[in-house]
Amino acid sequence: MPAPDISESEWILMEALWDSAPKTASELTRQLAPSTHWAENTVRTLLGRLVEKGALAVGENQSGTRTYQPAVSRETCVKSEGDSFLQRVFRGAAKPLLMHFAQGTKLSPEDVRELKKLLDQSLKS
Repeated sequence: MPAPDISESEWILMEALWDSAPKTASELTRQLAPSTHWAENTVRTLLGRLVEKGALAVGENQSGTRTYQPAVSRETCVKSEGDSFLQRVFRGAAKPLLMHFAQGTKLSPEDVRELKKLLDQSLKS
C-alpha cells in the first residue's frame, strides 16, 4: 500500500502516535496543546482526515472510547516524503540534492564516514 499524502499538521499527529499508540483524541489534544494550541475539535478533524487517507486505524479502549493508531509505518511515510521532495525540488536528481545538503549542513566526521560507506555501496550495486 502506498503511503498517504500527509500534511504538515497531520504529520504532527502521526509523530505523536508513532511514539505511543493507541491514543484517544482527548489524550492527543492534551499532549499536543502546549506546542500547537489546537482545540480538541481541530485534533478530531485531523484524525478524521488521517483515517480517510488510510494512515490511521480506529479501535476502542476498555471504556469504549475511540482510539487511534498508525496504519502505516513512519519509515514508509518518510520514504514517500523523501521521494516526493526529490521529485518536486530536484526533478528526481539525487546528486544536486546530496550536494545541497552536504554543502549547506555541518556534517560530523561520523556522518561523512556513513555517507561515504553508502556511496561506496551504491557504486558496487
